Amino acid sequence: MSRKRRDITREDIAKQFVLPERQSKIDTLLRQDGQAYCICRSSDSSRFMIACDACEEWYHGDCIKISEKDAKLIKQYFCIGCRREDPTLQTKWRTKRERDEYGSHSEDRKFKKHKERHDPDRNRSKDEKFKSKGDKKTKKCGECMGCYRTEDCGRCDVCVRKAKHGSSKNKERCKQRICVNALGGSTRRKRKDSNSDHEQTYNEHLKTDYPRQCYGPKCVKSARYGSKYCNDQCGMNLAKTRILQVLPQRLQEWALSPSLAEDKNIKALDQVRKQQLDVRHILQELDKRHREIDYLVSRAKNVMIDPQWENDVEKDEESSMYCVTCGHEIHSKTAIKHMEKCFNKYESQASFGSVFKTRIEGNNMFCDFFNSVNRTYCKRLRVLCPEHCKDPKINESDVCGCPLVTNVFSPTGEFCRAPKKSCTKHYVWEKLRRAEIDLERVRQWLKLDELLDKERQIRASMANRAGVLALMLHSTYNHELMERISKAQDQQAIQREMENARQKIKA
Repeated sequence: MSRKRRDITREDIAKQFVLPERQSKIDTLLRQDGQAYCICRSSDSSRFMIACDACEEWYHGDCIKISEKDAKLIKQYFCIGCRREDPTLQTKWRTKRERDEYGSHSEDRKFKKHKERHDPDRNRSKDEKFKSKGDKKTKKCGECMGCYRTEDCGRCDVCVRKAKHGSSKNKERCKQRICVNALGGSTRRKRKDSNSDHEQTYNEHLKTDYPRQCYGPKCVKSARYGSKYCNDQCGMNLAKTRILQVLPQRLQEWALSPSLAEDKNIKALDQVRKQQLDVRHILQELDKRHREIDYLVSRAKNVMIDPQWENDVEKDEESSMYCVTCGHEIHSKTAIKHMEKCFNKYESQASFGSVFKTRIEGNNMFCDFFNSVNRTYCKRLRVLCPEHCKDPKINESDVCGCPLVTNVFSPTGEFCRAPKKSCTKHYVWEKLRRAEIDLERVRQWLKLDELLDKERQIRASMANRAGVLALMLHSTYNHELMERISKAQDQQAIQREMENARQKIKA
């Protein structure tokens, strides 16, 4: 039994497991059964091939003129036969986003495999790797400008981030302190950053050993080292000459070419001026109303108290209400006086101060009381300041003087002749009216201040648009305008020639 087993070789054992089904499957996978592919109907599968997504037939790339590089960009491929049967089938290509994703994934896989195969540090310890990285960082050529710098420039992106977030959080090195020749072993210099030391390199071509001619007009001297001129005056003379050459033509172009922005600014300026006139007119009306109150008060001083004022007092029912300031229950007759006292009490506890004193020509309506402790001026209205401006004492013979009206707003020409102390209907009417006028004055002054600021901005924009610097630096070539200017100049030249010819003939 043992001899028979020893006599059977491995090949004989393999032949026992060679079944027809397995052999056909192996032949199909290995393409060794004589199956034909592609339009060339050959069984060669060693070349690049692509399959149709409809019939699943394989085609050689060189037979259908599709390279392996182009096949990576195809999303779905349909052969010619399938497209003839169904014209709606079209080969779909990957979008740019899909190409980038596909390329990034494939490149990442290739890079990882290449790094794993060719990484020289994969068998080294962490300490050795850290040392090698430190050596690479400290490697410098000692010849470029980055090696000689000892301080940060303060203008590059890295320095700006350091100043913003702090040096402890940002460990990047200034771009001007990086060695150019030590980056990857290449000797090619990087392109200079826009924020680099332009002040030190802009005049390098002027630092020559041989003498150079000064750029000043009519100057025969040699220029200074690192400059275009022999002195500052030559530079000023050249600038004046250029201004005299360029500015007249620019002014002529500006005068002939219409500007929409200028028209809009002129309209806006007219509107602002109209609003300023309206505000000033309102202020004049408020001054007039203030004088009218003075007249009413002076008229009441020259009148005696009406002896029948007690008969005119209406007998109100006994009613009560609650104060809006303190919340206490009060009688309806004394409600106005009580509320006024409560308001003055709480208003005096608050402070409205400023370090600047109000400077208004004429009637100053603000309190402006100087507090020596806080070194501030009170900015309440003088009429409503209960802390520093007390109400004058009322005598027994003082008349109320409040003008009487019908239908709430229609004046009758008469006024209240009741005693000022006892009149509850018109309590502190003079104070309230003056406060109303002063508050309206403040609103109009603030509005006038805004309008003046707006006018200043419009005037500044108009001045900058047609300023000397703007005309010299910014210019758009207008062909139609330049043709008109050139024609006008030609006509003037022709007229001059004709006048000269006439004078010669006369002579």
